[in-house]
Amino acid sequence: MKKHELLVPVGNMECLKQAIVNGADAVYGGCQNFGARKFAKNFSNEEIIEAIRLCHLYDVKFYVTMNTLVKDSEVSLFLEQIEFLYKQGVDAVIMQDFGMISYVLKKYPNLEVHASTQFNNSSCDVVKMLYDMGVKRVVLSRELSLEEIDAISVPIEKEVFVHGALCISYSGCCLMSSMIGGRSGNRGECAGSCRLPYQLFYNNKLLRDSAYLLSTKELNTSYQFRKLLNSSIYSFKIEGRMKSPEYVGFITRMYRQLIDSYGDTKSLDSDTERLKTIFNREFTLGHLFHCSVDELMNTASPNHIGLAIGKVVHLNSEKIKIKLDKDLHQGDGIRFLESGKGLIVNFLYDKRGRLVSSVSAGNVCYIDNKISLTKEDVVCKTTDYLLMKEMKKLPRRSIPIHFSVYAHIGEPFTVWIRDGIFEYQARGSVVEEAITSSVCVDRIKKQLEKLGGTPFMCQSTEIDMDSNIFVSLREINELRRYLVERLLVARMTPRYEPIVKEVEFPKLHINQDFTRSALVYTEEQVKACLELNFDRIYVSDLSLFQKYQDCDKIYYAVSRCLFKVEDALQKRNLIRDFCNFSHSFLIGDYTLNVCNIYSAYYLYQLGLSKITLSVELSNAEILNFVHRFKQVFGVMPNIEVVGYGAVENMVIKGNILHLKENTFGYSLLDLRKRSFPVFYQDERTTILNYQSQLNYDISALRKVSSIRYQFFSETKEEIINILKKK
Repeated sequence: MKKHELLVPVGNMECLKQAIVNGADAVYGGCQNFGARKFAKNFSNEEIIEAIRLCHLYDVKFYVTMNTLVKDSEVSLFLEQIEFLYKQGVDAVIMQDFGMISYVLKKYPNLEVHASTQFNNSSCDVVKMLYDMGVKRVVLSRELSLEEIDAISVPIEKEVFVHGALCISYSGCCLMSSMIGGRSGNRGECAGSCRLPYQLFYNNKLLRDSAYLLSTKELNTSYQFRKLLNSSIYSFKIEGRMKSPEYVGFITRMYRQLIDSYGDTKSLDSDTERLKTIFNREFTLGHLFHCSVDELMNTASPNHIGLAIGKVVHLNSEKIKIKLDKDLHQGDGIRFLESGKGLIVNFLYDKRGRLVSSVSAGNVCYIDNKISLTKEDVVCKTTDYLLMKEMKKLPRRSIPIHFSVYAHIGEPFTVWIRDGIFEYQARGSVVEEAITSSVCVDRIKKQLEKLGGTPFMCQSTEIDMDSNIFVSLREINELRRYLVERLLVARMTPRYEPIVKEVEFPKLHINQDFTRSALVYTEEQVKACLELNFDRIYVSDLSLFQKYQDCDKIYYAVSRCLFKVEDALQKRNLIRDFCNFSHSFLIGDYTLNVCNIYSAYYLYQLGLSKITLSVELSNAEILNFVHRFKQVFGVMPNIEVVGYGAVENMVIKGNILHLKENTFGYSLLDLRKRSFPVFYQDERTTILNYQSQLNYDISALRKVSSIRYQFFSETKEEIINILKKK
């Protein structure tokens, strides 16, 4: 049976060392560009080389995140970085961009590609498609349940997040940060819009005042880990490339123990308490285990809240008196839960007012009121000084090796070294019979097993020798050093020989049209768009589509993030997720995140007749796309762009805001008084952008593209007025 993999995030070299010594089987980290965590420290190319060598030395795999969308102007740089990683022996690249995945699989046939969760791997259909393409592993959406994961029968490696921060939106489907601030989550620049406070309104009536309505708890599956071990999941992934080295070390050690002990939870209570002092915004089992909305969300705080350790029982302007439920040490960081104020405990006093280094649970203590706290409050430990000190001391991770010796008179003294992967042999001089003193078994073992200053630990030494021989200690030492050096080099050398192929692009046959389409939500809008002679009308409501499906202008806008996409297809579709595109009458939506000509090319190859470009492209980038497509592939693309309308900023599993289904009067108001329409439909909560306008020069785009209008609450009269302006 294939063993499970513990996959750990590393944002820098310090995190990498913590991950290795604490038991990671594999790590993932980013380069300076094209990773989904642009604001992590990440690795320079020089550090990438060092990181791969260090990982391979300890038989740890290093995966590099190249999981952002790639624009045409960046393709050359992206592929240059991929080839650099490939030639350094990286174990896999984790990718989001469909065009680049398709191209890289053809150009570098023995480079392992993993499909990032940013690809929105939420359906059986997308997993099957990726497997057929040659993708080795899929990072499944956090929204899938354990039963759904096991129901995916595709023979592909399944990687699943088991701990860390949760995105509230399906990954790859979130445009919130991009639309409101120009920082694209699909390009590694997410500004964390979900961690901000919002107000919920219905028809201008306030339903919920300012709260963190989109902020989730932290995923923590540790108490149910045995169920994961018994599932079809191969790789257990921890989130956290923005986290500290101490966090990486602790969480790696915690889940290493769970894997090695087959999910034994006997030490979890104490581990969880310690973990809470490193990072805690409350914990959830997530969608893996069908959590409720209340179990998923933390609307009170989006930040690290720590471990509750006591309560303020008295205070004045100079001192704060605390009754402790947990130990407190000098140097600990604490926060007062309700006020949000915090401090480092530089001076700690016992009940008699004496300076002490620690006060144990059950006692009272005093600290200086240097933050002007004015009321009694719950006290939480947000940094454990002793734990941080402990985690900075890296344990030793040794590589087990074995020696074998053959020493018979008249034959070369021969030593073998092996580590389970490699085996090497070294021969010395011919063994002679001892004249005065012979060398014994114990002496040979002692000399061979002198491995100080190396990462190796000898587990056994087997010696086949005559009883009265002489071998110089110098020769034994030289052979040992030679073999150890060979083994070190071998372990750090790339495990495959790079193959680079020329990629061919067979001629496409594309029928280009310049039409006008509309995405609508209501029957009034359907009738208005028919009357106004739109060429295509995309209907998001299935019953409404079925009512008008005999009209060949009406297409069904397939619900997003379904577990079985193809089961939902109708006779004509606006397809919004990846699946088998060989069905007739499929038009690709902007949700397929087409940002470069290669994504479009391969989608046409798979069967799409028209493709809507990403709404994250500018007017100039769209025009450049058309020019480049014609230049590279010798034919004009058949594309559509969203010229007007509110795009979907987030698609969220479940009714997290407790909305009435198919009711369109709800909105979220942010701190800048921007109002975002929100509705619940088909078991998904959808948040639209606050603006119903994209800054495109429609007149220029009409010459090369179809134009789409997206209507949400617009009446017939408003639609007519919009068309006059556009």
